[in-house]
Amino acid sequence: MWCKRALQGGEMCYKHQFYGIDSHRCVQMTPTLRCNQRCLFCWRSFEHEPQEDVECPPETILAGLHKYQKKALAGYNAVLDNTVTDERWQEAIDPKHIAISLSGEPTLYSQLPELIDRLHDNGYTTFLVSNGTNPEMLRRCNPLQMYISLDAPDRETYHAICRPQENYWDRIQESLRLLGTRRSAIRITLVKGLNDFAPEQYAAILQESGATFVEIKGYMYLGYSRNRLARENMPEHAEVRAFAEKVEAACDYRFKDENKLSRVVVLEHMT
Repeated sequence: MWCKRALQGGEMCYKHQFYGIDSHRCVQMTPTLRCNQRCLFCWRSFEHEPQEDVECPPETILAGLHKYQKKALAGYNAVLDNTVTDERWQEAIDPKHIAISLSGEPTLYSQLPELIDRLHDNGYTTFLVSNGTNPEMLRRCNPLQMYISLDAPDRETYHAICRPQENYWDRIQESLRLLGTRRSAIRITLVKGLNDFAPEQYAAILQESGATFVEIKGYMYLGYSRNRLARENMPEHAEVRAFAEKVEAACDYRFKDENKLSRVVVLEHMT
């Protein structure tokens, strides 16, 4: 959606506002459709998760990036859509940034470090988004920016909202502690009535991580999550901002920016 809006000269994703990423030059992709969590707030259809028998090698993924990005944007070129300039169209079909985040948990792909290195060798920059359950794999990965989700202030809430296949809470804490040595972000998806409490406990975990940024983002009532949650679980931006202020007051992270449309506040670590 954001890619197509940007292509038509409209608004870009908040990652452009926060980190300078042009939405129409950003490919969202995943090397695997598998995930080891069943988060209530996930828009994806893990209820119908396909079975994967064979992994695609990095070379196959690289070869398909331009082809499938162009296919995804079919109908939005400068000839068929007069809101699209030829300059933006040419930029869109020559993407420069890869967000490894679309579906599934990317650290379940055994060749992830090699894929990221190959992407960099071919002139792309990368964001890697992970649930943090596989710290051994994350240690081997060197994206431009690493995202790890923190969706609960404690083990009990984590199991209730993320419904992991195994007890990964300690492994997630280990992954979070890796972030202080690299450009990184922690994403908290705030679900009203489920995990929007104990800001001081979130703050303590964030403080120990040393991550560069913290994104506190409201749950959006979209996709298959509508079968698991209610619209009332979606907080207003003012509620997200108020919660972020409570987290900020309990740690060394300070307000950096916000995007009201996406209901997200970003905090930055003060060193």
